[in-house]
Amino acid sequence: MARNFTVSRGRAALGIALVAAALAPMAGAAPPGLFDPARGPVPIPESTHAPRLGNAINDDVKRARNYDKQPPTIPHRIDGYQVDKNFNKCLDCHARGKTEFSQAVPVSATHYIDRSGKVLEQISTRRYFCNQCHVAQESAAPLVGNTFQGLPVMPEPATPAAAATR
Repeated sequence: MARNFTVSRGRAALGIALVAAALAPMAGAAPPGLFDPARGPVPIPESTHAPRLGNAINDDVKRARNYDKQPPTIPHRIDGYQVDKNFNKCLDCHARGKTEFSQAVPVSATHYIDRSGKVLEQISTRRYFCNQCHVAQESAAPLVGNTFQGLPVMPEPATPAAAATR
């Protein structure tokens, strides 16, 4: 019985070795000329770097949103803006106390509420890093086709006072 086990084990090892030998030339190598459109002209096995962004849209035009609760996009350049634990350049214009002078859209009141629902005097730390949700726009052509259709304009929720007047 021990002999049969040894023979079976030997055959299994031989089979594994043959499969490994057959697959070895393919390991780590893609067929020549295999490209991914998102990577550009660089073949898949080669290293590549993300393309540098060109000239970000800087027209200060407020864009429509595609779905309810979508964060607004940033309609101006933000290159070199410092947004870290020590300073937030966005708040130079968008802080509620500075918008009268800057004429910028003020930060939403929701950004002043902490996790427990308490209204704060300063921006909540959960909402401090603007680029987590808000992005600048780039006038680049899409890499792949897209047939996404945004929602039609959403009606404003009825308030109890508005319902009482009906």
